[in-house]
Amino acid sequence: MAQPAKGPAKAPCSTPPEHTEDAVTSVHPVDEKLHPSRLVPAALQHIAAMYAGVVTPPLIIGQACGLGLEARTRLIAASLIVAGIATLLQTIGVKGFVGNRLPFVNAASSAGIAPILAIAETNGRGEQLPAVYGAVMVAGVFCLAVGPFFGRLLRYFPPLVTGVVITLIGVTLMPVPVGWAQGGDESAADFGSMANLGLAAFTLVVILLTQRFGKGFLKQVALLFGLLTGTLAAIPFGMADFQAIGSAPVAALPTPFAFGSPVFQPAAILSLCIVMLVLMTESSASMLALGEICDRRADARTITRGLRTDGLATLIGPVFGGFPTSAFAQNVGVVTLTRVRSRYVVAVAGATLLVLGAFPVLGAVVSLVPMPVLGGAGIVLFGSIAVSGIRTLSEAGLDDSSNIILVAVALGAGIIPLAAPAFYAGFPAWAQTVLGSGISAGAIVAVTLNLFFHHLGTRSASTAPALKSS
Repeated sequence: MAQPAKGPAKAPCSTPPEHTEDAVTSVHPVDEKLHPSRLVPAALQHIAAMYAGVVTPPLIIGQACGLGLEARTRLIAASLIVAGIATLLQTIGVKGFVGNRLPFVNAASSAGIAPILAIAETNGRGEQLPAVYGAVMVAGVFCLAVGPFFGRLLRYFPPLVTGVVITLIGVTLMPVPVGWAQGGDESAADFGSMANLGLAAFTLVVILLTQRFGKGFLKQVALLFGLLTGTLAAIPFGMADFQAIGSAPVAALPTPFAFGSPVFQPAAILSLCIVMLVLMTESSASMLALGEICDRRADARTITRGLRTDGLATLIGPVFGGFPTSAFAQNVGVVTLTRVRSRYVVAVAGATLLVLGAFPVLGAVVSLVPMPVLGGAGIVLFGSIAVSGIRTLSEAGLDDSSNIILVAVALGAGIIPLAAPAFYAGFPAWAQTVLGSGISAGAIVAVTLNLFFHHLGTRSASTAPALKSS
């Protein structure tokens, strides 16, 4: 009987190592602080995945508003700074108030581009950005007000609705890269020249080949590699303009309201508030998905804090030159692929964006990219947005005839401004602003028909699938 008595005596000797190991592994992967040797490369992957998306809205909007190289450089710098601040708020946050404290990237969303361009078209030169920024600021307030209750509204934005809207975002933006591929400036003598089209095609081929034959990190940054290769190929032919780099200051913080004081126009505000609802839906879906990926499920409070961050960034962003802010789905994909779930990795990426924005000369490097190169890459970028919408629609129960009609009519309404730009020419100005954006028009029709088919006069909305986290 003496032998069994020795067992318990040995237990205390063996437990300290186990307790030590538990203490090391008890940190959740989301809260893990990685060694710099792992943290820096992981952060660079996020920057590579997000950078093109962050600078795309200011590039498109600045070009559409007729801004010069210096002004476009400041616009890019402002977007980088706002993206950096928003991402830091999301990842680090203030517990219980803002930030979902997940590896979550926030930046200016491409979903707002088409409505913003519609607002710009209905305002004269010099009045475009003030009208845009006034609408963006109100959309930020709208997000802050609706955010805490948004969970109750998600049933009105099932994949059936969000899929239509996301698809329309990609489709309605497609004329933009096509114009870039031709040279960007319709009044230029070389607009549509074979040199421009050839450079765009070369960039697209590089991206396709990198995606097909690239491995690991190179495959993940195929878009960025295509932009770099296309720009280098353009230099010997004099198709890259270095003027912006020479004129941009090395370091400078954005000036508040540098593009004019905000102007508040009801139609523009309505248009961007609709877009904000879509962005809130995308952010909520991304938070749910990221929570599943990171084994830290996003509850109602997490989503509320995340949406509050979206609202604050959207409200404050226009002061410096920012645009509507939302989740970057491509970075959710990076977390999925790499399985690096630490929020501090994304926080470092956000801090890097902040530094890049504080040095406009770095933002000017982006302006160096020729329009045809952006056109070749833009076809991939905006086409992938449409594909995301189609993928969402695949979850929407399209075997139901009512759902098929809903999608058909909503897509048709959204494509009208693209197929016939003058279709609403006889409508009042406010209607032109709202309906002139295929995204706004399609969203209104999709939400209305979803209510008609699946909510009004029915006991439940079971036929319209709820927002999923996948």
